[in-house]
Amino acid sequence: MDFSEYVAARRTSLVRSAVLLGCRLPEAEDVVQTTLLKCFRSWARVQQASNPEAYVYTALVNTVRDARQRRWHGEVPTVELPETGAEPDLSRPIAVRRAMAGLSHEHREVLVLRFYADLSEREVCDALGLPPSTVKSRTARAKQALSTLLEAEDAH
Repeated sequence: MDFSEYVAARRTSLVRSAVLLGCRLPEAEDVVQTTLLKCFRSWARVQQASNPEAYVYTALVNTVRDARQRRWHGEVPTVELPETGAEPDLSRPIAVRRAMAGLSHEHREVLVLRFYADLSEREVCDALGLPPSTVKSRTARAKQALSTLLEAEDAH
């Protein structure tokens, strides 16, 4: 598969993965764009990897981590507040997305890679640079934490 075909087939899924990893949609699109640029530059290496999909998801996770480290959370002082658009409709939140947002980055990473990206345990180990025992225990703890958060969401 050439790069253009890969992007056409997988871009939406990569953006969703970035959102599930904790990025807002505009940031997720930027992260995916950066990830795809990195992969384009070494596309021959990506194609030669034992699992090109895992290679791209590894790049995605690393790009999300890098973006978090560089993000500036300061405020910009201004005399007048800018015009705001319409308020988002918060009356119908998506329970799973809200619950995912309540998880740690480490828990989100293993759940997204394992169950959304459908990578094997071994591929998740490779993508995150962790031993299998850590991935297994982190996945179990993440599933339990997600279940607890979803139950709390249902109780409201």
